[in-house]
Amino acid sequence: MCGRYAATRDPATLAAEFDAIDGTDALGGSAPGPDYNVAPTKPVLAVVERHPRDPDGEPDPTRTERSVRVMRWGLVPAWAKDPAVGSRMINARAETAAEKPAYRTSLARRRCLLPTDGWYEWKKEDGRRQPYYVTPPDGSSLVLAGVWTTWRPPDLADDAPPLITCAVITTDAVGQLADVHERMPLMLPRELWSAWLDPARTEVEELLRPTDDAFVAALELRPVSSAVNNVRNNGPQLVARVDPGADPAPALDQPRRRGRRPAPETPELALFDHP
Repeated sequence: MCGRYAATRDPATLAAEFDAIDGTDALGGSAPGPDYNVAPTKPVLAVVERHPRDPDGEPDPTRTERSVRVMRWGLVPAWAKDPAVGSRMINARAETAAEKPAYRTSLARRRCLLPTDGWYEWKKEDGRRQPYYVTPPDGSSLVLAGVWTTWRPPDLADDAPPLITCAVITTDAVGQLADVHERMPLMLPRELWSAWLDPARTEVEELLRPTDDAFVAALELRPVSSAVNNVRNNGPQLVARVDPGADPAPALDQPRRRGRRPAPETPELALFDHP
């Protein structure tokens, strides 16, 4: 976890919901459209709060500005030689993020909110991976805690926009979610949004505790079609409830032909919670 999610709200809707401005045009960004199958390395919408800068580029510590931005899912540390490393860094463990060189600066100084409609988990049932969709039953946003950073290749011009990437913070699963997967994203209720985004706050240990049991208990855990396993599939049909027994989910541990990559519809769960 977390390796796939759904995000269908547009920047204007998110800006109103989070009392932010639409900054998706900043740094050459282009807002992604509704996506029911967000996968690693895709562009996503995130909410950040920063000190605005004056014409000379100096931040004003007396003011903050909240905005909706475009980022790529899969954090690429500033010191990375190749941005491809981001495909393996989509999640950061709450227990160790403050110690890991790839995440610790972002956790202290560059935190974001990742608004979603819900996310997908796969549960082993009768030798198969059955996908489930985790979502608020009332259709409200499910907000995940994230961290972000910027990356520049050595030959990038000084005035060219950097690559902005992010990762989801994960914790031990609790309640009904523990029956599906041992990990879950850190979900933030509205009352914690400001504290998580506060650019002046560098100590966030108390905010990294697993999401409250009551919050998790209120979520809907919905079996959905195995069509979500293929990143090329998209659309609202992916989040529709199905009868697990009638859905032809791909069998586990099928033999692979030597020298061939796994079929694209098989979810590679090993990548979804990088330590």
